[in-house]
Amino acid sequence: MSDEEGHPRRWAILVALCAALLVIVIDNTVLHVAVPAIGDAFDASTDQLQAVIDAYVVVFAGLLITAGVLSDRYGRRRALVAGLLVFGAASALAAAAPSVWWLIAMRALMGVGAALVMPATLAVLVVVFPEQERPRAFAVWSAVASVGMAAGPLLGGALVDMWSWAGVFLINIPVVAVALFGVVRLVPETRAPDRRGLDPFGTVLVTAGMTGLVWALIEAPAYGYTAPAVLGGAAVALMALIGFGVRQRRSAAPMVDLRLYRDRRFSGASFAVAVMTIATGSTLFVLSQYLQLVLGYSAFETGLAAVPLAAGVVAGSTVGGRAPARFGPRACIVAGFTVTAAGFVVLASLSEGSGYVAVSSGLALAGVGSGIAGPSATSTVLGAVPPERAGMGSALNDTHQQLGIALGVAGLGSLLATVYRGKLPDGLPDDAMSSLGATLSHARDHADGGALADAARSAFTDAQSVTMSVGVAAALVGAAVALFALPGRATRATAPDPESEEAGQPG
Repeated sequence: MSDEEGHPRRWAILVALCAALLVIVIDNTVLHVAVPAIGDAFDASTDQLQAVIDAYVVVFAGLLITAGVLSDRYGRRRALVAGLLVFGAASALAAAAPSVWWLIAMRALMGVGAALVMPATLAVLVVVFPEQERPRAFAVWSAVASVGMAAGPLLGGALVDMWSWAGVFLINIPVVAVALFGVVRLVPETRAPDRRGLDPFGTVLVTAGMTGLVWALIEAPAYGYTAPAVLGGAAVALMALIGFGVRQRRSAAPMVDLRLYRDRRFSGASFAVAVMTIATGSTLFVLSQYLQLVLGYSAFETGLAAVPLAAGVVAGSTVGGRAPARFGPRACIVAGFTVTAAGFVVLASLSEGSGYVAVSSGLALAGVGSGIAGPSATSTVLGAVPPERAGMGSALNDTHQQLGIALGVAGLGSLLATVYRGKLPDGLPDDAMSSLGATLSHARDHADGGALADAARSAFTDAQSVTMSVGVAAALVGAAVALFALPGRATRATAPDPESEEAGQPG
């Protein structure tokens, strides 16, 4: 197989990889609608339910870099198979959970499996697809991820209504089985040719650092940025990541080659995408409250809000997969981020009288922009990474996005809460100002509750507009970074030391 021709079964391989990706992405969103049923089943506290959700995300993000390095050393197909097996087994054990703490532990184990799967999918695509076809492959990959994101809440709601909360875990098993069959049957084994030794201490440092950082970002809005636990997690993360960086600079065979960040393609595209995910990561969380508590839509109707976003990504990906060959990746990223900014302009203009059409239009535009920009951004990032380090490069790409999402949830969530509290009428108790739901609950117990509920909905809508305006700014900053930092045409990555490293070959 040559890099110019690609693997003869590369499109079938893409289908198998997308099946593996689908189960990972669905699990990011499918659980949210099952949280009330889980709370009833285990009489779980709010903190415990939050831990059920966060355990997966924190472990997943914390292990991405380590998993990517392991896949380069031991084989990407092997990492895929191991990750799917762990994910499937943990899903089955989660469905049979006897307690909420068991469920939390299994969610963390599912995060381990997801971390092994996610970077390996992109790494295999880099190897089996020739450079000119990669944007199209990445477009399909992104579209599948978006469909999975949209399908999660709808699928979860149907399973909980028809069966029980356990259904959101048991549904993973047949999908994992299909993905395993496709991976074993179709995906060739690839790995780094030099098989450099592992750095156990560096692995501990980067895992502890990433886990602590993501945990602190996720928990800060709930506990406060000055809470001892949050500050402690941030301090551990900072010390661990600084130690990891120093260790990598001194290593002759580093886990992560920090020289990649000197490449404008890698650093520019990574920063642009991270900025974008800051805005997009919390969009559906904010809009779900608006749709249900301001406009009065049901949970199922709210779940449908993700459909226009996913449809927009699919539509945009048909352009984003082909346009780079003609216009170059920089033009596609700038154009895509500009369209996404237009979507956030629509979302920032929503009012208490807006309807579902306005919400859908904004989300569809944001999705189209992401679909146009995503394949070029991914191709640019991974194009700066030597093919034999594809696992590490894919893991870094995923990590930048996960950090952007976590930072968006923390930062924009806090901004939303701060603006909301500032616009509420004076004299309300603190617990009634914590969220729109809490204010509406407080209003139902008072004689003038109707006026208070109207004021709360107005305050939330104003706060949402401020938050979405930040999304506009983030999208435009990402477009500006791409315009000024990236070259007009992609250039191929070369290994830092060509005498000691060769391109990865199928095993």
